[in-house]
Amino acid sequence: MKNPIAERITDFLKHYPPFSSLSYLNLLEIAKTCQVIYLEKNQTLFKINDATHSFFYVVASGAVGLSVTSDADDVLIDKCDEGDILGLRPFFAKNNYLMTAKAREESIIYAIPIETFKPYVIANPEVLSFLLESFASNTRNPYDKNNKGKLISENVIYNDQSSEIQYYQPIKYTSNPITASPNDIVKFVAQTMSSSKIGSMIIHENRKPIGIVTDKDLRSKIATGLYSIDVTIDKIMSSPVITVADNLSIAEAQIIMLKNNVSHLCVTKDGSTDSEITGIITEHDIVVAQANNPGVLLKQSKRAQKSADLKEVRGKLADLIQHSLDKNVPINHIGSIVGEINLAITKRAIELAIEKIGTPPPAQFAWINIGSQGRKEQLLLTDQDNAIVFEDVPEDKYDTVKQYFIELAEKVTKTLNKVGYEYCPAEMMASNPLWCKSISDWQNQFKGWIINPADKDVLQNTIFFDYDFVYGNESLVDVITKTIHEETHENQLFFAYLGADALKNPPPLGFFRQFLVESDGEHKDTFDLKGRALMPLIDAARILSLSKGIKNTANTISRYAKLAELEPQNAPIYEACGDAFAELLKFRTEEGLKNETDGRYLNLSELSKLDKVKLKNDFQPINDIQEVIKNKFQLTYFT
Repeated sequence: MKNPIAERITDFLKHYPPFSSLSYLNLLEIAKTCQVIYLEKNQTLFKINDATHSFFYVVASGAVGLSVTSDADDVLIDKCDEGDILGLRPFFAKNNYLMTAKAREESIIYAIPIETFKPYVIANPEVLSFLLESFASNTRNPYDKNNKGKLISENVIYNDQSSEIQYYQPIKYTSNPITASPNDIVKFVAQTMSSSKIGSMIIHENRKPIGIVTDKDLRSKIATGLYSIDVTIDKIMSSPVITVADNLSIAEAQIIMLKNNVSHLCVTKDGSTDSEITGIITEHDIVVAQANNPGVLLKQSKRAQKSADLKEVRGKLADLIQHSLDKNVPINHIGSIVGEINLAITKRAIELAIEKIGTPPPAQFAWINIGSQGRKEQLLLTDQDNAIVFEDVPEDKYDTVKQYFIELAEKVTKTLNKVGYEYCPAEMMASNPLWCKSISDWQNQFKGWIINPADKDVLQNTIFFDYDFVYGNESLVDVITKTIHEETHENQLFFAYLGADALKNPPPLGFFRQFLVESDGEHKDTFDLKGRALMPLIDAARILSLSKGIKNTANTISRYAKLAELEPQNAPIYEACGDAFAELLKFRTEEGLKNETDGRYLNLSELSKLDKVKLKNDFQPINDIQEVIKNKFQLTYFT
């Protein structure tokens, strides 16, 4: 008598190792003893410290996450997809499970009795080898060359102190992925995904990403009958796709996925959607660290209920920065991660402020960070710089709407102050009516700065050209970006004034290569690392980026990297400036953490001879980049 359920299980298992090593009849006998388990999203299959089951499991559809517990948080270690095996511990160990298995979406699981399967393991060396390697090599599939030895399995004991994953190493991903065009038929795309054994496909136009289709899309939109299998793929794709640049670290990839609630990232030539596809990063590529990881801090920020919770996150972030410096993690990687967590802290402060006010915002708005926060270069607890832009509203409602946002900003800046970010001495904060404006007012503000660069206020407010979207409606910020680039395009007068200002701080060495230190005041005989070394490089990167029309890049190191790409003839200078800035920022961060200050002023007597040599070597690129500015904007006579 036929057993249709057992036959269906057999037909599924025969495609996946180690079952593919067994005969159809053997698989059918095994399948007759299997149980079919349905898990709803977030339903648990087994927990840490549970006694081991008499089954091991195969994911038939959906996805199951394996996690451990760190500081009361569930930390995702691995994700099991269709055909993946989990729960092997009863085969090889008698102690309890060391991980929790929880469905990440609706899932169907085949439970295979261990006693039924054991005879086939003993009789078949290939099956035994697969299971042993899978358990011992920390992979769900030891035959998967790309992931072999990377994934953490259930035989790993989670130890927060002794085990550490290299989070800041560049993540390995699939390069030159298989793609589809928007007019391709779903049926053929699905066939390609199946034959290529891939779970996602990027949809492109002229090699530029416009969307992505995953197994989940096929299940939720095609298998349910919502769309016909004969429609074009653009009908079911998810859009827009989240794009990133090459050389992304594991930690950065994890945070971007968490931030955008996605499981796939598209790698493009310059990290934007308007660039050629070069690769794809999946959630499967990310190994979550056993030690402290930035993703936990990000989650804690999102769950914070008061300023004290956010202050705790910022305290842990300081530990993460110090730990990363001790491990010689590149400062640009540290800055990127810290920038995202700082952003999450600010975002949560805004959400809490809106809850406290009790009424929703009366208009669309965007909160932006400016200055070092906008450049994602604020590694220490320095002062806060921010602004609000809100949509245009009728004149009779303008004052009321603006007053709401000023009240909101006052609450947010107060919370950030409690976290540890000092109020800006120059009041460059959204709580200042000058920096809380409608989109039209902001457009006029930037036009005024650009058209009348001789106004002394322009040079004082150049940090407003370094901004980063934090919360609200990002399209409002896009309008400002468009206005800036339209008004600065070939505006030689504007660049002449900015260039002249950028040259006011020459390399900080005297005639005999001695350091130029402060001659009086509170910081007498110390070296102003920010004013004399970092700011000249920041100012130069800003003016050159604006002149080249570089968009959506405010970070100084990233600006120099982009400039080197656009101007190969000056690439050595730009690369040297990026390297010098990174080292100077590291000097400042170490100084600040050591003395619990903002790290601006260095006591040169405390530096080693080697560190002094390093500092002096970092000053040469300042001279070189200022020569580039003089020549590019013809400032020899202007200055």
